[in-house]
Amino acid sequence: MKHNTKVTILLISMFLITQMIGLFIVSVYVNGLELPYGMQPPSEIKDEPQGVQIIFAFIIAIGLFFLLIKLNAETFLRIWFFVVTIIALGLTLTAILFSINISYASYIALLIALPLAYMKIFKRDLIVHNLTELLIYPGIAAVFIPLLNVVWIIILLLIISLYDMWAVWHSEFMQKLAKYQINNLKFFTGFFVPYATQKQRQKIKFLKSKYKNDQLEKQLKKENIKINLAILGGGDIIFPIITAGIFYKFYESFVPALIITLFATIALLTLFIIARKGKFYPAMPFITAGLYLGMLVNWLVF
Repeated sequence: MKHNTKVTILLISMFLITQMIGLFIVSVYVNGLELPYGMQPPSEIKDEPQGVQIIFAFIIAIGLFFLLIKLNAETFLRIWFFVVTIIALGLTLTAILFSINISYASYIALLIALPLAYMKIFKRDLIVHNLTELLIYPGIAAVFIPLLNVVWIIILLLIISLYDMWAVWHSEFMQKLAKYQINNLKFFTGFFVPYATQKQRQKIKFLKSKYKNDQLEKQLKKENIKINLAILGGGDIIFPIITAGIFYKFYESFVPALIITLFATIALLTLFIIARKGKFYPAMPFITAGLYLGMLVNWLVF
């Protein structure tokens, strides 16, 4: 097992909670609420699958992000993620506030999202980071679901899985990207859970009693105390939400969507169990296999 049992349960729980939130948010938008902040696609686009455009947009976004990394445009990248975080949180919170009949839901959602995004991107608050991650991906998923259908999500999942395998096992781009986000940008797009062994915790507690802030950080490096990190990337979280949302929209029922979510969760748990410490694994091929199995069960049952 790559991480200890407690951390594995925490990651799986956060993944599953995000999927459940995502299904709720998607159901609100599918059943009549228009996407705010100019995110609602025109009717002629909404009625036609946009799989090719999404794939090209994904390629362009990866290329642009890589270029900005090469240019060391860290301030621009932080601002970019800050804005995206505000919008994504706003989309999720708007649906939640609308569902409980709050007036001016989209404006109130922005007021709530702004300080949360600031704390997440610029203040490095671990609790705020992971709590906002629960809300960010449902909002983003709600934008893409109207533009895709079952055929295109099958194709898109295959492409993303192949890319993930190449980026982790061949080019190691994903490892470099994660390290760049954590070390340079000081945040991570996905769940982020640092943990230590009992011996390490005792040592850290002792050092905290003697040193503060910068001195503590220097001393931790001097003592060569390396904290373990359990991470799960944003793509691994959002694509199961999009897939479940598409099946919810297609069947007009939560049951097929929940089947998709169940198999995605089982697939991710399987990866965590068979993975080994110190090794990197692309999660999307495992999750995609689970999503495909969930689709097959839906087609056999419904």
